[in-house]
Amino acid sequence: MIEIVQGDITTLAVDAVVNAANSALRGGGGVDGAIHRAAGPALLQELRAYDFCAPGDAVITGGHRLPARWVIHAVGPVWHGGDRGEPEVLRGAYRSAFALARLRPDIRSIAFPAISTGVYGYPKRAAAEVALGVMREEGGFDRIVACLFDVESAAIYRELLAAG
Repeated sequence: MIEIVQGDITTLAVDAVVNAANSALRGGGGVDGAIHRAAGPALLQELRAYDFCAPGDAVITGGHRLPARWVIHAVGPVWHGGDRGEPEVLRGAYRSAFALARLRPDIRSIAFPAISTGVYGYPKRAAAEVALGVMREEGGFDRIVACLFDVESAAIYRELLAAG
C-alpha cells in the first residue's frame, strides 16, 4: 500500500528514506540538504567512499542521526523538456532505490521524496506519474510512503493515487 504524507522526510519513522541526491553525493539543497543536516556529518563522511553516482542510479548509507536506519541516495535527471530520456532516468532512480532496499531484509518500510522536482525542474505531475507507477510495480514492502514537502505535490500525488 502506498501512503501519501505531507511533511518532513527526515522525521519519518521508516526503515529507509530515499534522498533526492546529486551525482556528486556531497549534499546540496532541498531534500538533500535537509537529510544531510538531520543525519549529521557522519553521513557525508560515509558518502566520501563514492566519487560519483550516475543519474538513474542509487547508493545506500546508514541513517546516522535520522530516525530511519538507512538512506538510499537516488540521483534523478535534470529536466530538459522531456526529450532527453528524463522519464526513463527518473524511473531508473526509483527502481534503483527499490533494488537496494530489497538487498536489506531489515528494510520493510521506505519513504520517497518527489525526486527531481526541486532545482532539477522536473514537472511535478509528470514526476508523480512516474513515481507512483514504479511504486505500484515494485510493491513488496510493508509501507511505501511518498513524503511530499509542499501542499501542491501532496495534492497531485493524492489525486493520481485515487485515480488508480
